[in-house]
Amino acid sequence: MTPVLYTVPSNRALSRALCHSRATPTQHLTMADLTYPYDKHPEPGETLEIAEGVRWLTMPMGGSLNHINLYLLEDSDGWWVVDTGLSIAQTADLWHQVFDKELGGKPVKAVVCTHFHPDHIGQSSMITDHFRCPLYMTRSEYYQARAFSGGPGSQSSWIGEEFYVRAGMPRSYLQEMAKMWEQRSSHGMAMPDLPSGYHRLHKGDTLTIGAHDWRVAVGSGHSPEHACLYCAALGIMISGDQILPVITSNVSVHPAEPEANPLKDWMESHDRFLATPDSTLILPAHNLPFYGVRARLRELISHHEDRMLAIEEHCVEPALAKELLPVLFARELDSGQMMMALGEAIAHLHLLMLRNRIERQLHEDGHYRFLSIDPDLARRAHPDSHDAPSDGPIMV
Repeated sequence: MTPVLYTVPSNRALSRALCHSRATPTQHLTMADLTYPYDKHPEPGETLEIAEGVRWLTMPMGGSLNHINLYLLEDSDGWWVVDTGLSIAQTADLWHQVFDKELGGKPVKAVVCTHFHPDHIGQSSMITDHFRCPLYMTRSEYYQARAFSGGPGSQSSWIGEEFYVRAGMPRSYLQEMAKMWEQRSSHGMAMPDLPSGYHRLHKGDTLTIGAHDWRVAVGSGHSPEHACLYCAALGIMISGDQILPVITSNVSVHPAEPEANPLKDWMESHDRFLATPDSTLILPAHNLPFYGVRARLRELISHHEDRMLAIEEHCVEPALAKELLPVLFARELDSGQMMMALGEAIAHLHLLMLRNRIERQLHEDGHYRFLSIDPDLARRAHPDSHDAPSDGPIMV
């Protein structure tokens, strides 16, 4: 569709020109042309060989995600586990089935967690204690997990109250947040206890496992120092949540670091990962393994650029972060989704502020309001051809 060019002289005039089109997006995100060599996941408790010394397994999760993909790498004297699943009894029981039936009598000799989120580190203590083996993580991920392991922290303090009020939420929202954190804990999504020590992974490190070398590639934005493992000889990358084929990872600003700019880190990471050979089989943490990494990365970059432009178009009149949620998400959000949705909206706003396209002012009511300031916006705007708002943020 040909972009519509506006030549109006002011924000108020541009607001009038955009208001109707913004409510009725007509063009949806075009999915990248990806190839999926497998049409279904392994059954829980079973493994599937992907390549020599590489096995794929899944563990259950609640909600729309349903599962997490985990991986086993075979060494001469044992196995390396890559990510571990939620800290719930069902996952622990399934792991013991794997230990008994899928490892050929060899022990687990190391656990690698790509990043600190509960579905990735939930069973790290159980496995490392059971086999008395080390945990490998990047430093930022390990200590971020330790920082969050005491509960919601800043989410329930005055720091959290100030953060959400400035985003446009009522002060009572923290009560909803407290209930949400209790529910997360009961579903295994709270931060579990971690092993008391770890072996640090650095960007560019090489792990020699069996006959193959796995290079550590690091991304950021979804989490602070996310480790992926790339084996050139096998043409495989274990991507965790850094590169997913269908869903988009949550990229949020949180009360613990209210001035963070994670979307900047996310976009720069995608630029770096574009150097990955397109023949690489990507083994993600969710959805199915796929080929087409460069197309998917370009699609993700384009999608976030589109979301930022839609936000600019909305902010031709001062707007609260809360008021941007219908621009990004199509349905009513519960308290947990609201937390992630606000974090995503603020992440997009912070990158726009860095690019000098949005300015922020703190008003007497305690709310931040955001205003588009780029004089070139009228030329760039195309409100009738944006990606449709997403169904809602996914807890990944």
